[in-house]
Amino acid sequence: MKQAEWFFDFISPYSYLQLEQWERLPRGLEVQCRPVLLAGLLDHWGQKGPAEVAPKRRFIYRQLLWMAAKQGTPFRFPDAHPFNPIKPLRLAVALNSESDAIREIFRFIWRDGHLPAEDPAWQTLKERLHVSDAMLQSAAVKQQLRDNGGRAIELGVFGVPTFVADGQLFWGMDSLDFFLDYLKDPELLLDPEMQRIDRLPVAAARQVET
Repeated sequence: MKQAEWFFDFISPYSYLQLEQWERLPRGLEVQCRPVLLAGLLDHWGQKGPAEVAPKRRFIYRQLLWMAAKQGTPFRFPDAHPFNPIKPLRLAVALNSESDAIREIFRFIWRDGHLPAEDPAWQTLKERLHVSDAMLQSAAVKQQLRDNGGRAIELGVFGVPTFVADGQLFWGMDSLDFFLDYLKDPELLLDPEMQRIDRLPVAAARQVET
């Protein structure tokens, strides 16, 4: 059976849109969902988040609305973004990172437009999923989330959503077709030009002032 890992963060609407296309995954693919804190990945690789660059933020928010409509996926931004995703990430971990639970949390945020804040809607979601505050604060849940982040960095994951299969990374919701083609034909990455670009030298490096 083919296996893959899927790294995601609830802060990422692209992760939501990709999850809503999972019916396209081949039957028999076993996917291990791994909630991770995107901010930790960005810090590790020295990157800014997409929403931390003002003109980019405006563009991607518009693009997301367009992509969701094009995809036919119900979509509504919560009242603020970025938000702190720790609570929904821990909620997913407490639910053993099961895809059905993850989908429900994503839809709470990105379909229904709720912030994961301590309000009646959030409380209702926790009750519906049978998770208590004590479970979210457990040492085991916190450690598993940290372990997921360590696993992501170990594999070279630099953003979300990312599928990883056979050590190969497929980042971004728009990489889904690339990932599906790879699953059909893993020799895709053995193409001579694919091999050549893996060895391309860097001809110039940007100097970052400190």
